[in-house]
Amino acid sequence: MHLPPGARFVPKFADPTRGSRLLDEIDTAEWRADLKRRVQHYGWRYDYTARRVTADMRIGPLPDWLAGVADSIAEQPEFDRRPDQVIVNEYLPGQGISAHVDCEPCFGSAIASLSLGGPAEMVFRHQSTGERSSFLLEPLSLLILSGAARHDWTHEIPARKSDRIAGAPQSRRRRVSLTFRTVLI
Repeated sequence: MHLPPGARFVPKFADPTRGSRLLDEIDTAEWRADLKRRVQHYGWRYDYTARRVTADMRIGPLPDWLAGVADSIAEQPEFDRRPDQVIVNEYLPGQGISAHVDCEPCFGSAIASLSLGGPAEMVFRHQSTGERSSFLLEPLSLLILSGAARHDWTHEIPARKSDRIAGAPQSRRRRVSLTFRTVLI
């Protein structure tokens, strides 16, 4: 398991107390269920069908409970400004997200995903060569995609009920990801 060029993994980016507080806030908020998984949008809505963000999709500033995380992410060298959009995705065992590159005209040059709950394998594929790699996203970790990893590689969470971890199958548990991005409008 390895990351493509331009990806950086930050283990234990959040401490367990912060992770629990974030999950508490997420679980008291309203979910959208118009996809195969439940999602929440903060800062800006994203139109999955049109694959775009427009000026009228602004929700407002990030809530306080996300603002501190956004500030910490803005300190990472890949970011030139504070993220202003967050999508929260909930993945139950058997759920995933298909291979994609986050909308390039919509979002800045770096995206960051904070993992809460259970671990899951992310699979990367180079769009030109088909080269494949995978990486285990551990709870409380941050994955940053910039450069080639952001633009030349797709990423996905395969929809399955278990992952192979250290050579052995491990049943998935609920995983919640918080994807932080900067909107280009």
